[in-house]
Amino acid sequence: MLIAIVSGPAPYAAQAAPGGRNGEMLTHLAAGRDGERLIRVGATAGPRGLTYHAYQRTYRELPVVGGDFVAVTDASGNLMGTPLHGRPPIDVDVTPYLTPRRAAAAARTRMPGASSVSEPRLVVFAPGTEQRLAYEVVLTGTSRNGRPSRLHVIVDARSGAIPVTWDEVLDGSGNGYYYDDTVIDTRRTSSGYAMSDPDRRGLFCGIQGNGAVTGPDDSWGSGSGTDLETACADAYYAAQQEWNMLRDWLERDGFDGAGGAFPLFVGLNAVNAYWNGHTVNIGHTKDNQRQLTELDVVAHEFGHSVFQYTPGGFDGYTETYALNEATGDIFGALTEHYAHHPADEPDYVYAEEADALGRGPERVMYDPSAGPRDEPNCWSPQIPDTEVHDAAGPANHWFYLVAEGSDPGGDKPSSPICAGGPDSVTGLGIRTAGRIWMTALLQKTSFWEYADARVATLNAVTQLHPGDCARFDTVRAAWDAVSVPAQAAEPGRPGTCGEPADSFSLDVVPGTAETDAGGTASSTVVTHTTAGDPQTVDLAASASRSASRQCSTLRRSSRATRPY
Repeated sequence: MLIAIVSGPAPYAAQAAPGGRNGEMLTHLAAGRDGERLIRVGATAGPRGLTYHAYQRTYRELPVVGGDFVAVTDASGNLMGTPLHGRPPIDVDVTPYLTPRRAAAAARTRMPGASSVSEPRLVVFAPGTEQRLAYEVVLTGTSRNGRPSRLHVIVDARSGAIPVTWDEVLDGSGNGYYYDDTVIDTRRTSSGYAMSDPDRRGLFCGIQGNGAVTGPDDSWGSGSGTDLETACADAYYAAQQEWNMLRDWLERDGFDGAGGAFPLFVGLNAVNAYWNGHTVNIGHTKDNQRQLTELDVVAHEFGHSVFQYTPGGFDGYTETYALNEATGDIFGALTEHYAHHPADEPDYVYAEEADALGRGPERVMYDPSAGPRDEPNCWSPQIPDTEVHDAAGPANHWFYLVAEGSDPGGDKPSSPICAGGPDSVTGLGIRTAGRIWMTALLQKTSFWEYADARVATLNAVTQLHPGDCARFDTVRAAWDAVSVPAQAAEPGRPGTCGEPADSFSLDVVPGTAETDAGGTASSTVVTHTTAGDPQTVDLAASASRSASRQCSTLRRSSRATRPY
């Protein structure tokens, strides 16, 4: 099992708000938000002159955890969309009932053996529409299952309740492979050569506990699966290929978006590989005959750095971490396709070459349920309670559908469609799919969830390909095909596309309810017209009895095409 520790500094330093028309619009956005302050913490140039401005918020000088947002401007500086849509003005009492000491004690209950406890930080916790005064406490130590842990605990500053925790430590799994006859960029030294990149700032490969590998000539490795210099040559090649892919295909300047990379170390004495917020660390296979330096494994770990160094960082719920894991897999597939090395033909399976754990590929993007972990193909309300790698299944599945489609032909595997989805999805190609995902990441916020990713990718395709009906339809159909429901905040079909078929989304909360025989139960039905005109919805309830309890399930009967 691999552990990916994603920690580190915030990727951006605070900046002055943009001036001109965009500054005026943001001033307008702040109107009516008494006590709130918008702080620009980064700006990333995108394609077609687009700029993605990352913002944090404070409320009465307290940081707002989950209050970040991204404002998108076009080439003329005009604000696009409504970045604070669905985020009501903050209105909370900032006087805590709990003392910091009591908050720390409450947090400690989640990791009694913590080796260190941070000073509790008073914050406003406001992901989405939720708002509460809270303390954020960070516990460092070992979790109950024996893994390293850096656990964030939110403690309600009035009641002492703990509404959420999230851990910076991620589990992972992977494989290793060697690539012969590759060309890598190295640096000339006074005594020979070093595996240190002369152009990609910060990138070098070393053996655990040491600096860059050096040698008297510019030929690296022996071809042995246990030789660590050979492992460095493989991993270093993979990192450079991913960097080039980001530059050439996705228009991103380095792993951090500002021309920077991170060190890479091999020789980890574990069947493991991880990103720790600063470096990528690679171990060996279970039989200890190869190192875990396969292209998609290395690219997966560096993919976590891209996720960290885009707006919102990595803080969030289970779905945030699942989308982080999916991002690693997506960048792994993109890097394989970009490198197109004859010894590792491009595909959509992860860590298959060395079979480190003796069970074939660890993940199968075109059919996640076909992998050894039986990951879900489809989103469901159970995803937030699913292990993060397994919960990445629907996003991996979505990416394959956007890239290749449900029945691509040409010896590429078909991909199933979840119940209630479209009859088929037509792919756009992996490069286009990658640009859409990268552009969505530039609009990411903390506590990002599948619903947010759906909105962000639909915004991304309208920004990258304005008026392109086919591309928009594919991205939307792919989300429908993995059962992520339509969202009120998502953009509509481009106006030039003609009249779409009537369609709607529907949510029932809760979908099931238990009551004593003869009693009553209630659910709230929420509908959205997602295309065309409003439609009629027929609702029916069914009941199953056991002992003295009755379970009712509310279902719909209609001509809608959206799952719920």
